[in-house]
Amino acid sequence: YTPIIRAQPIVANRLHAELLAFLRPFAAYLAARLDLRLVQTFLDLVQVILTHRHRALGLLLSELGGYLLSPAQAPAGTKRIHHLLHAAGWEADECLTLVWQQADARVQTLVQAGELALVLWDGSVWEKPESQASPDWGAVRSAKARRLARRRKGLTMPHQGPPILVPGLHWLGVAVVGMRGAPTVAHLAWWTTRGPHATTQRAVEQALLARTAQAWGRQVWHIWDRGYAGSAWIQAALAASVRFVVRWKKRNHLRDAEGTERRASVIGRSVRSVVYRYLRDPRTKAVIKVGAAATRVTLCDHAQPLWLVIARLGRGRDPWYLLTAEPVAEPAQLWAVIDAYARRWQIELVWRFSKSELAFESPRVWTWEVRQKLLVLATLAYAFLVHLLHSSFDTLRALALRNGGHRTGRRYQEVAAPRYRVRASINWLWLSAPLPGDHGPLLIRGDPCFYRLCVFNVQLATFDDLPPLPLAS
Repeated sequence: YTPIIRAQPIVANRLHAELLAFLRPFAAYLAARLDLRLVQTFLDLVQVILTHRHRALGLLLSELGGYLLSPAQAPAGTKRIHHLLHAAGWEADECLTLVWQQADARVQTLVQAGELALVLWDGSVWEKPESQASPDWGAVRSAKARRLARRRKGLTMPHQGPPILVPGLHWLGVAVVGMRGAPTVAHLAWWTTRGPHATTQRAVEQALLARTAQAWGRQVWHIWDRGYAGSAWIQAALAASVRFVVRWKKRNHLRDAEGTERRASVIGRSVRSVVYRYLRDPRTKAVIKVGAAATRVTLCDHAQPLWLVIARLGRGRDPWYLLTAEPVAEPAQLWAVIDAYARRWQIELVWRFSKSELAFESPRVWTWEVRQKLLVLATLAYAFLVHLLHSSFDTLRALALRNGGHRTGRRYQEVAAPRYRVRASINWLWLSAPLPGDHGPLLIRGDPCFYRLCVFNVQLATFDDLPPLPLAS
């Protein structure tokens, strides 16, 4: 085990250097607007968010302050974070614009490689069930209550009555993904129906649809779940001339090829499967036999011809009714639609990881702007973890897993995107390294050793005029 122990500082420093390189555009944006000490706090804080693993307290400022400096200096670390979040020279939306640029680069890479680029949409909720003080809280349907109320055979009965509503915010996410690999976060938005920042769901979604249509046009396919299965939204997508696949609700009506208005499930029962294939369930990993068919349909109040693709997933599973404007006359086109929708599960993994691992629901801050900034910093932490899953980091990732998160067993070895193990490895490797906020005495500007950014001499574009730091300093 001696070689592993000796390799841990090297791997930790390399991961730190990759983090600084990833955050370079964001730090350059801040360096043009803020004091350089706040820029350093920004870099350190993202590292601390990745290091501090606690579902209930992961984004609590006093906890982050203790990891930034030391438990004995937690108030001083918290004050540094407070100064960064309350600084008036930067906005959360500007950082999200840089996140969007990374997603745009992913789209262009997929298009140039001849692969299908998918834009996954989904909504969630940001719950604060025990808080009522903030004027920004609106009534949201508790996802946690819905999950806990599910029937456990022989133990519990399903919840009876109306949905459980709790204080919180609504949450909209968009991610870019190919047919392989982890998703790249393109946009995360939090909105509410009450208070000074009140808006509506359709207003937020319409603005995002217009933005994606202008940026990517028909280069991508938009993948929507049943929450978007409505005539008004489909007509908006057709008007924006975007390519889409939406899972239609089985009780929603459509007009079949003869012009008769019927439920999607009734239309599907009249169409027999024409092709079959064995596919792997993205959630349960089970191999299932899938039968597929397609028929022409239209919306009840719109004459645009559409296709209804039916994917039958076997006994005991509800079929998928996928509505699209893409031609599906050939079996290859039919399976392309089904495979594209199967990738939608990747956006669910974004919600799961951000809530459980990165504690997105744990911040305790009062103002809207400060909350948005803190959540954007957590978004950057998640984006860096997904960045490490790229094939160019296979060697570094393997070293990190071996030195900081070694596990035995085929289940752990065969995971294609080990987000949780990578996070655990970073946690253990960086906990053994010097504290992120400990940079020694702060020197005056003009000194050759002015304000070091990292031991690897990773400099920002705005600092190119400064002399390099010696590695031994």
